[in-house]
Amino acid sequence: MKRFATAVIILLIAVGFAFAKDYTVMKKAGGYTVEVKLDKNPPITGPNKMEINIKDDKGVNVTDATVVVEYMMPAMPGMPAMNYKAKTELNGSRYLAKVNFSMSGAWAINIKITRAGKTQAVKLNVDVN
Repeated sequence: MKRFATAVIILLIAVGFAFAKDYTVMKKAGGYTVEVKLDKNPPITGPNKMEINIKDDKGVNVTDATVVVEYMMPAMPGMPAMNYKAKTELNGSRYLAKVNFSMSGAWAINIKITRAGKTQAVKLNVDVN
């Protein structure tokens, strides 16, 4: 009976991980609707894959923008601020990036979208485990 209970618990945990959703945020930036997904929920210390989907005000995917991801942790007593940039790569209709959080805690993410000489920004905060 004890083995059966252990097997059921392990199975439930495995199923939970299999159906775990990405960390997803929807934001507006100017005339754009921006969906940001991180492959881990919650985000973790170390590498996390980011997917950015951008649609214009007509709902059409934007594939001709320059997208830069900046992420930072503010200064704390005894520790300077940490600032990083991640390059994005267009893959179909989505922009992909890898963000590498160097420690757990609160991080600010700023996604800059430049198209036709105009820049819009999406800001979000994540708590990294």
